[in-house]
Amino acid sequence: MAASTNAAPLELTISNDARRDIHGWNPNQPQTWSSRVAWTTLWVTTFNLVLAFVIWYLPGALIPTLGTLTGWNLTESQSYWLLAMPGLTGGALRLVWMMLPPMIGTRKMLVLSSALMLIPFIGWTWVVTLPTQPSYGLLVALALAAGLGGGVFSGYMPSTSFFFPKSKQGTALGLQAGIGNFGVSVVQFIVPWAIGFGMFGMAGQVSETETETTQVWLQNPGLIFIPFAVIGVVLAWSMLKSVPMKANLRQQFDIFNNKHTWLMTMQYMLTFGIFSGLAGTFGMLLKSQFGPGYLKWVFLGALVGSLVRMSWGPLCDKFGGGIWTFVSGVGMAISAGVVLAGQLAAGDGQPSFAVFMTGMLMIFFFAGIGNASTFKQMPMIFNARQAGGVIGWTAAIAAFGPFIFSMAFNFLTRTQVFSIIIVYALACAAVAWHYYARPNAEAKS
Repeated sequence: MAASTNAAPLELTISNDARRDIHGWNPNQPQTWSSRVAWTTLWVTTFNLVLAFVIWYLPGALIPTLGTLTGWNLTESQSYWLLAMPGLTGGALRLVWMMLPPMIGTRKMLVLSSALMLIPFIGWTWVVTLPTQPSYGLLVALALAAGLGGGVFSGYMPSTSFFFPKSKQGTALGLQAGIGNFGVSVVQFIVPWAIGFGMFGMAGQVSETETETTQVWLQNPGLIFIPFAVIGVVLAWSMLKSVPMKANLRQQFDIFNNKHTWLMTMQYMLTFGIFSGLAGTFGMLLKSQFGPGYLKWVFLGALVGSLVRMSWGPLCDKFGGGIWTFVSGVGMAISAGVVLAGQLAAGDGQPSFAVFMTGMLMIFFFAGIGNASTFKQMPMIFNARQAGGVIGWTAAIAAFGPFIFSMAFNFLTRTQVFSIIIVYALACAAVAWHYYARPNAEAKS
């Protein structure tokens, strides 16, 4: 009681204006933190993040089938270009969304983002029902629009970091990003299933491969996900609040004066850049090497990476993120080596499916570890405002992964691509060990 006479009591107040600001918020002080508000924010944002990854990867799940439609004529190169477009806009829009949390607040940002995502959902549901192939330009435009789902990540994750104390950020951000990444696996699993039957009496499309002719209903995934997208808008509008974390554009640019911004960008480009890039091109790799029948396995890569990212947060809180980022780099180099060995052993022939899948799933596994560990590191290395900016920036650069890998597989051999992964992963592991993991490291985290 005596302490209360020497200092004003700490308390939280929530404004009644349209923004619903929380005043006096400091998650690192129990008196000025609300667990209920923090976890509500996490789950509502995560629900919308799952849908964001769904629309980001919906074109990638549909495009391998588009080329088999009767009356459509998409070359493999055109397909890879379409796969690249969501990655291009996803990365570019992350550079925008990383600035939004301190400028307009969590609630307004989530409502705006969730509403905008309805546009590509509806667009892809409509375009596949056209009786003849639309212009390639329209498909490119819709693929670019789907990149919005990738862009919002750089607003969602930094915003969530404002709501949790540092001791819980590894768990909270690991859960959010890991569950959000499930959107990739969800859409890759649902599309092959959902396109196999009619809904609401709507006409399907005829798909022809070298071995069979079937009917598919490519509009079904959109019809399934659009209602959930509407629910996401309603949840964001009705349940979210904002933590005032004011910063103008010039103030947010101070993160670029810190060398650790660039080092962590390098690390996250390894983990999420490769996760997102290989997840986006996995379907085309399976189809081109083993045939369309193997597309049913495409969801496994993102599923493994997402499960690991979600579950590794508590381990990063306990042991620190730096050591796990080092383990991730070494593990990804070894995993890419497995894929490369399978490619080299096959020569000009078809590689072993078992060896290919083993190496790929190992890459996704270790990428999941690194995705969790890097998000633990950034709030430890930087102050609260800068950490949000760095999370947004690194996520923005890594979001170009689908674009980079689509272009890489379009212009380079698979052997060259996986050789580059090995070299880059080892370089990142060396950086992680020197700056973040070894005893007496400069920024041990």
